Amino acid sequence: MFTVLSSTDPGVIEIDGLLIPDAGGVFLVALAVHVLAGVVCVVSGAVAASARKRPGRHPRAGTVYVCGLLVLVVTAGVLAVVRWPHDVHLLLIACLTAAFGGAGWWVRRRRPAGWMRWHGMAMAASYVALLTGFYVDNGSQLPLWDRLPTVAYWVLPALVGVPLTWWALVRNGAVSRRRGAGRTVVPPRPPG
Repeated sequence: MFTVLSSTDPGVIEIDGLLIPDAGGVFLVALAVHVLAGVVCVVSGAVAASARKRPGRHPRAGTVYVCGLLVLVVTAGVLAVVRWPHDVHLLLIACLTAAFGGAGWWVRRRRPAGWMRWHGMAMAASYVALLTGFYVDNGSQLPLWDRLPTVAYWVLPALVGVPLTWWALVRNGAVSRRRGAGRTVVPPRPPG
């Protein structure tokens, strides 16, 4: 399980090598719920992304993902309030993550023209923002990631996520690889 060690810094708790701010009981409870919601989002998001886009596993996993995002943003709010202004950037990332997830959910429910493309892009953007928040907050404590410059925590999730999103949209027919596909071509008028 977890081993709690004392740290040389009185404002920090070390749990299995991870340094966690010691901001009181409310912070630690909110952090535990936040971490659990994050794990639920990562797993359910991966299941939804890899499942066939039809009734069943994909929408069930997507619903779990969006519910997890709701818990994630609420707990991020609590964490940010307790450690204001140190965690405000993480609250903004959480809000952006939830906004993209909510937009993807809304598009799927309403189904406007081109809904599949918009749903896929919004949900993928939400997942990329989720991972960005994780790496921005924890990257400096993770093996291998701790050797990267800080900017990598902000950029790498998108550098991986954008091509994967494009591939998924093409694979599921939401966009076409052919240039000009989907445009209406008006034939030229005959001379005369």
